Amino acid sequence: MKSNGGVIFVTSIFFAGISFISCHKKNTPTPPPNPIDTTTVVPQVDPQLASTIGFFIDDWEPKNFAIPSSFTSASLPTGVTSTITVDRSNVVTKIPRSIAGNNANIWMTQMVTEPLLIDHLTTLHPHIIRFPGGSLSDLYFWNAPVNTPPIDAPANLVLANGNAVAAGYWFGTNTASWTCSVDNYYNMLQQTNNKGMITVNYGYARYGTGTNPVARAAQLAADWVRYDNGRTKYWEVGNENFGDWEAGYRINIANNKDGQPEYLTGLLYGQHFKIFADSMRKAAQDIGKTIYIGAVMNESAPQGWWTSTATNWNTGLFTGAGTSPDFYIVHNYYTPYQTNASADIILGTPETVTETMMNYVKQSLTNAGITHKPVILGEYNIFSVGSKQAVSNVNGLHAVMVIGEALKNKFGMTGRWDLANGWDNGNDHGMFNIGDEPDGVPKWNPRPVYYYMYFFQKMLGDRLVSSTSNASSVVSYASSFTSGETGVALINKSSSTATVQVIVNNFKKGNNFYWYKLNGGSDNGEFSRNVLVNGNASTYASGGPSGYKTISPYKTSAADGIVVSIPARGAVYLVIEKK
Repeated sequence: MKSNGGVIFVTSIFFAGISFISCHKKNTPTPPPNPIDTTTVVPQVDPQLASTIGFFIDDWEPKNFAIPSSFTSASLPTGVTSTITVDRSNVVTKIPRSIAGNNANIWMTQMVTEPLLIDHLTTLHPHIIRFPGGSLSDLYFWNAPVNTPPIDAPANLVLANGNAVAAGYWFGTNTASWTCSVDNYYNMLQQTNNKGMITVNYGYARYGTGTNPVARAAQLAADWVRYDNGRTKYWEVGNENFGDWEAGYRINIANNKDGQPEYLTGLLYGQHFKIFADSMRKAAQDIGKTIYIGAVMNESAPQGWWTSTATNWNTGLFTGAGTSPDFYIVHNYYTPYQTNASADIILGTPETVTETMMNYVKQSLTNAGITHKPVILGEYNIFSVGSKQAVSNVNGLHAVMVIGEALKNKFGMTGRWDLANGWDNGNDHGMFNIGDEPDGVPKWNPRPVYYYMYFFQKMLGDRLVSSTSNASSVVSYASSFTSGETGVALINKSSSTATVQVIVNNFKKGNNFYWYKLNGGSDNGEFSRNVLVNGNASTYASGGPSGYKTISPYKTSAADGIVVSIPARGAVYLVIEKK
């Protein structure tokens, strides 16, 4: 280069991580301290809506990130161990508001009588709360007087092994303090500003002793649609009906009057589904409302130990129901059934299992010649037992990964099982302590999963964008806000701290980024019952900080890049300012 007779000085100017060299004479003014960023940004273009999301995107809303007025200053760590690369212009999907739903049940009190629970549900805002529960949905009479089932509902039902047992029906008019009535379910939704998903009683179509049990069960479902009067858009016919644990899987054919087989099949369920759907849609039409009705589907390829019903369920369903379902429902509990799985095994499942599940569902539909429709993960959790895995910090990380992977694989909704359950020596799927947890833990104290899901959603934008990691132990989920910021959720699956650099392409970063750090405590080995948020801990033996809503994020200058340290088996949720 020519000097034109002057002394040359070389100045390095960094634009969004790219170094440019400029030359100037000694008497040339130095560049301003904050030069204009000339980085070329490819604009975002929303992809075509995935058919597996479909109408679950209908109530999508843009999100604007509010720059925190209160924060704790923090400096950049050193010693980067891995790198996350985000392409903000590459939109994977718009994020449905239903992506982090949950499940209520009818043994968790009247809910509206529990102000702490109502406050937590309002704050968390899962958007969709399913009701009345899992398998008990097939024993549920939503409008029957307490302990007075319909006259054609038998006193005893047949188990898979052929034994007859007391039916144990549930009733939606029950106002006892230990259960939840239909009306108080609706009241809870109204008070917490959430929406519902209702599972109607399919089992009654099988075990009913009337002349036309299917018509009776379908009419019961249609009557609920009328009573609901448009408050609920999403409805399911039955719960896991392919399973030999469900009411109606096996019936006493001596009591049946319409020639049904002893064992349920996917074909019969599909044929019955059409009858349910016709009755329910007619009811919705009569009151001028639109509803969507989902069918139960098996989530994975058949295993050698499955029953004939489960093995042939999907092919029979598609033949019997045809195009009648509006969407399909799968459930998954990810880890091997009732094994004392390690943290590594648990955290290794969300990525592989979620992708495999969606691929199987889509291929099954394609093989049957069925047009792809929305798919939801109506229940999920882990089956691991023996070390308090279910109530642990690790299960909180697992939940966030399931939601992130469900977004990547374009599910329309997820529904975590469940809000409250039973301690069972720490094998409790409940997000909250229902009141039976030991060690002086108060009723409705949130488990670690609550905090992981709350802060994840707080720092999640309205579009998922692509991100890649150069370390298998660090998982990332990146998003963009309509207001211009970029969010990144970072999960460290390993037992060692990870120091991670985040590079965002097609983005003009602003001056700062804000972040929250979550990690387990030192109790109970690798399955801590605690979670710390920016160092703030619970005052009880489990859970997280009571003042979580007012914890200020860390704030770090972005001038020298985006770098954070993620604790072992912890998470960092960050949002980067726009320029």
